[in-house]
Amino acid sequence: MLSRRAGGGEGSSNVFSMFEQSQIQEYKEAFTIIDQNRDGIISKDDLRDVLASMGQLNVKNEELEAMVKEASGPINFTVFLTMFGEKLKGADPEDVILTAFKVLDPEGTGSIKKTLARFCKFTLTHLCFLFTSQIKNLWTAFPPDVAGNVDYKNICYVITHGEEKEE
Repeated sequence: MLSRRAGGGEGSSNVFSMFEQSQIQEYKEAFTIIDQNRDGIISKDDLRDVLASMGQLNVKNEELEAMVKEASGPINFTVFLTMFGEKLKGADPEDVILTAFKVLDPEGTGSIKKTLARFCKFTLTHLCFLFTSQIKNLWTAFPPDVAGNVDYKNICYVITHGEEKEE
C-alpha cells in the first residue's frame, strides 16, 4: 500500500520536480479516472466507484477507508503524486504486492481472470511508465494460461526475488 507520510507536509511542494512533464500528465489522467465525481479529491466513494467499474462490487467500507487513510489528509493531485513519488524510491515487499493483486482476485484463486488481467497489463504498461519494459518482459515470461488467467503470485515472487520460484 502507499506510505502514510504522503500528506502534503514537507517535500510535497517539490514533488513535481521528481517527474518529467509527460509523467505528471499520465498521473493526472490516472487521478482524473479515479476522481469519479470530479471534485479534485479522491474519496472513499470515488474508490468504490472506480473499483466497481473494474468489476469489484463487494469492497468493504473498512478496505476503502484504509486506502484513503494512506494519506494524512485529503488526496488531491499533489498528495496523489507525492504518494507515487514516495513509492518509486524503493520496491515494496512481496506481501504488499500480493495484497495489491488480491484486490483483483476476490475468490482467492491466486490468479487474475482474463478481463482483469488485460486491464492490469494495460494499467501497468501505461501508468507505470518507468517499468514498461520490465512489465512487458514479465507478461512474456508469465503469459496467461489457456483460460486467459494470470498467476500473479508467481509474478510477485519474480518482482521481489528476481527469479522464478522453485516448485
